Amino acid sequence: GCDDDGCDSSGYGLDLGDCDLCDRVLSLACRDCCIGDPWQLFGECNRISAGGWLQTAYQSGQQGFALGSFNRNNFNSYPKHLQLQQGWMFAERAIDASCGLDIGGRVDYIYGTDGPDVQAFGNPGGTGYDNSWDNGTRYGSALPQLYLEIGYGDLSAKVGHMLTNIGFESVEATKNFFSSHSFAFNISQVSYTATGVVATYSGLDDVTLTGGWIEGINTGFEDNGDAFIGGVALELTDRLNASYNVIGGKFRDKPGDGPLAEGYIHSIVAEYDVRCDLMYAMQTSLVDVNDGEATAVGISNYLFKTVNDCTTLGARFEWLNSDGLATDGVHEDLYELTLGMNYRWCANLMFRPELRWDWSEDADTGVKDDQFSYATSALLTF
Repeated sequence: GCDDDGCDSSGYGLDLGDCDLCDRVLSLACRDCCIGDPWQLFGECNRISAGGWLQTAYQSGQQGFALGSFNRNNFNSYPKHLQLQQGWMFAERAIDASCGLDIGGRVDYIYGTDGPDVQAFGNPGGTGYDNSWDNGTRYGSALPQLYLEIGYGDLSAKVGHMLTNIGFESVEATKNFFSSHSFAFNISQVSYTATGVVATYSGLDDVTLTGGWIEGINTGFEDNGDAFIGGVALELTDRLNASYNVIGGKFRDKPGDGPLAEGYIHSIVAEYDVRCDLMYAMQTSLVDVNDGEATAVGISNYLFKTVNDCTTLGARFEWLNSDGLATDGVHEDLYELTLGMNYRWCANLMFRPELRWDWSEDADTGVKDDQFSYATSALLTF
C-alpha cells in the first residue's frame, strides 16, 4: 500500500510503482488512486536539467488513411508492429531573466519510428543536417531542437532549430492525450520543425506574444524559404484560454521533399474547463498554399473527463476538408472519432489504449471509404 506521503516504503531500488499490483486493481474498481511522485534520472541543478521518455506502441491498422501533407505519410504509419515510436532525450538550461540578462538553451534527440517524421526534410534536396540518420525504412534519429535562448526581463528569444507546434497536439508524446494524431496535426499543421529566430514577450497581463522569422518549414540550418511565425496566447478567464498561431511566407523555394510552396497556415485553439474534472478543447485550422493550389480547413474537438489521479477518459471528433494538400488533385472530406483512456500506473508510467474510426468522402465523385483501428501505447518518463 501507500504511505501518507504517497510512497511505498517496501519498494526496492528504482521504484516505478509506489503502489503494488493489488492497490492498482482496487484503484480501478473503487476509483481510488495513488501514483506517488515522479522519479527523475538526472534531476535539476542550477536550472540545468536532463530527461526524456520512451513510448512504445501498437496499432491494428493504418490510421488516418496514412495521409500527411504534400503526399507524405503521416505519423503512426507503421501498423501491426510493436514498435518504439519515441526514444526521446533532452538537456536544457532554463533561463531566469527576472533579474536581468540570462542565457540558456536546449537540445533534443529522438530515435524511433517518429524520428524520420521530424528530420529536416524541408532542406534543399531533402538532405543535410539529420536527414541521413535513418535506420532501415521505418526507424530513424533526429535532432528536432538545438537552440540558444536569451532573455531579459519579459522578453526572450530562441535562436536555432526548434519545434513549430502551432496546434493543440504536439510532436512530443508527453504533451498528447491520444496515441494517434488528428488529421489536423498530420495534414494541416504542415510544419513540425524550423530554423530561425522566435521572440516571446510576456509583459502584458494575461497575454503572451510571439513572433519571428524562419528559413522555410521543416528545415535544419539551411535556407529554403522565408516565412513569418508568430502567435498570441490569451488567458481570457480562470477557465478559458485561447491562442492563435500562424506561419506565412515562402515555405520552400528550392526543390526538396515536397513542392515549391508559399502560403499561409493558422490554427486557433480554445481550452475551457467546464468543471474541475471536465475539459473541452477546440481547434480550427486553415491552410492555403500557392494561392489556392492546395488548401485545408477543419475543426477538431476534444473532451476529457478526469476520473481520478490515475484515470482520464477522452474523446476526439474532427472534420477536415483537404483540397490537394494531402493528395495531389484530390478534394476530400475527412472525419475521425477516437475514444481513449489514459491510465497512469505510477507517476512515470502511463498506458493509452484507444479505439478509432476514420471516414472519407471524395468531394467531387462522392466515393466513400471508412476504417476502424485500435491502438495502445506505453509512455515511460525519466
